[in-house]
Amino acid sequence: MQGNHDSSRNLSQHQGQTLIKLARQTISQKVGRISDKIDPDSLRDLDFQESRGTFVTLTIDGQLRGCIGSLETTASILEGVRRNAVNAAFGDPRFPKLKAKELDKIEIEVSILTNPQPLEYRAGKDLLSKLRPHVDGVILSKGSASATFLPQVWEQLPRPEKFLSHLCRKAGLPADEWEKGKLKISTYQVQYFEEES
Repeated sequence: MQGNHDSSRNLSQHQGQTLIKLARQTISQKVGRISDKIDPDSLRDLDFQESRGTFVTLTIDGQLRGCIGSLETTASILEGVRRNAVNAAFGDPRFPKLKAKELDKIEIEVSILTNPQPLEYRAGKDLLSKLRPHVDGVILSKGSASATFLPQVWEQLPRPEKFLSHLCRKAGLPADEWEKGKLKISTYQVQYFEEES
């Protein structure tokens, strides 16, 4: 399955599956397990050298098991997927480190981001009217507090008010902070790939 919104240059389904295999191989190596080999030529794909933000999400039985990513476009897609796969499995502070016995249970999703763009708005209601549910990922910040939700989070939080309240809490801010119109907001879109079973 591939979700895809407003991306500058989209990757193919085949490229997406290559990135998922790379994420799985990287995690497997860390726990001392051998995973399916990836054709080295497919990793030389020039599209993978492009600098883009990436996220790797791990789930077990539909429940989140780790999700780490980078919004910055300082690393290539390949580097980003490798680094975020390791961090999602072993460095997400919300979860214990992934154990080898969980490896066969995890499902991996890789998201490739467009560059975040600032969203100008006047007040809470204006912000609600400008967000595009199921399309926009949102970065919200105030001072040193900052958090993001990928567009996929709209599936759990389809109402924009709830989406923003949860995002404020994730950033360590009061849930109603978005209503005051003083937050810095940026949006981005993703192309995401789920593991083929």
